Amino acid sequence: MEVFLIKALQFILAISLLVLLHEGGHFFFARVFGIRVEKFYLFFDWKLTLFSTYHNWWRRLRGKAPVKRKENGEYEYEGTEYGIGWLPLGGYCKIAGMIDESFDTEQMKQPAQPWEFRTKPAWQRLFVMIGGVLVNFLLALFIYSMIMYAWGDTYIAAKDMKMGMQFNEAAQRDGFQNGDIVIGADGKTFERFDVDVYRAVAKASEVKVLRDGKEVSVNKQTISLLSMLQETPRYMDPIMPNVVNDVTEDGPAKKAGIQAGDTIIAINAKETATFNDINNILGVRADIMAAAMTHRDSLAARKIHVAVAHVKPKAGAATNRDTVKVVLTEDLKLGVLYSSYQALYKPTEVHYGFFQSFPAGVKYGLNVLGGYVNDLRYVASADGVKSLGGFGTIGSIFPAQWDWYRFWLMTAFLSIILAFMNILPIPALDGGHVVFLIYEMIFRRQPSEKFLLWAEYFGFGLLALLMLVANLNDILRWIGVM
Repeated sequence: MEVFLIKALQFILAISLLVLLHEGGHFFFARVFGIRVEKFYLFFDWKLTLFSTYHNWWRRLRGKAPVKRKENGEYEYEGTEYGIGWLPLGGYCKIAGMIDESFDTEQMKQPAQPWEFRTKPAWQRLFVMIGGVLVNFLLALFIYSMIMYAWGDTYIAAKDMKMGMQFNEAAQRDGFQNGDIVIGADGKTFERFDVDVYRAVAKASEVKVLRDGKEVSVNKQTISLLSMLQETPRYMDPIMPNVVNDVTEDGPAKKAGIQAGDTIIAINAKETATFNDINNILGVRADIMAAAMTHRDSLAARKIHVAVAHVKPKAGAATNRDTVKVVLTEDLKLGVLYSSYQALYKPTEVHYGFFQSFPAGVKYGLNVLGGYVNDLRYVASADGVKSLGGFGTIGSIFPAQWDWYRFWLMTAFLSIILAFMNILPIPALDGGHVVFLIYEMIFRRQPSEKFLLWAEYFGFGLLALLMLVANLNDILRWIGVM
């Protein structure tokens, strides 16, 4: 429960910050051009508002007194309603005279006023619409820069992955051999080992590896990145020793007498030379478990025999080797922890001065954006739809313990995703409004209000469907269906 609360708190804090600044970008440009902002909300207030207040600090900031204007025979305070809604699905900035997610058609039936969005020149409205995206994009680059300044950059150099990679049968048919150290692809040398290595190898036709100290070229077929990462076993993975780093309290391994430092050498008489082998065998058990028809079948799928080389031989034992019976957990966990490759290899550390951190942060951020855009093409596939994740998936990327480095790293990542997703040419997103404004600037005429309204309905419905699918995937993963 504590882990859930820590992750949830980090997620809510990050999203609240990003939403406030995104909507603040729209607010800033709207007020610069004299457009009235009627509501500024964190989260949606459909049917219920947790907190709200009227204020006109922008007018006071400019040295002018608040004013009232007369509408329908009554005076209305000319300020902005600031508030917090109950539905944590984002936020919004309701700009007068604009068709947006509020679907306020009554306002659009009234005569246009000089303080409304619809009466302003197209170029001003364009700045209002890109304001949120611009703020999120610049915020991400700024956070990455400050991360570089405060913590520097730490990574494992590709050439230092001395244990090399373990490859599945498809990769071996392409020419790879277990233990190969991947150092480049299609003429590009890898500086660091990260997800970019997988992206490059997936689409490469020639991969450079170090094999027995010599550089070797492997000519391969291109492969989908999604397939590469979802295959069991994976196309390639860093070789991890089969030595137990730790065991979970009251887990199956500990109950069977397995302890930290032990080496798992076989499961059900099948040799496990690496942790990768162990993971692959347990993956096969998952398939058997999925096909189980009765509780008895499920229990049988969870029972395995583990051959262990003990770090401390048992008293009176003739050998330090032993075979123990283990009953896996219902989600087929053995209850052992292994060293990560970050812990196995000496990291390369780079530190930056204040001014040096900005180009380093910008470069890092643009690389993150490029990788995300590259991966987005897989969403259109069936496997891509299954890989979509909702709030549960997003929340899970935050660490189980409060870590400011990880928090800011994830916040910057979400900020750059929010910027890119919002600029997509989908009605109801900022990018959809931008497309209509560019159309107006080119053809010197605005799309009809009826068209804009129906486009908003379509875009909102599409986004609601995507959100439903993503969160449904989270639920199916949680109950073990996916």
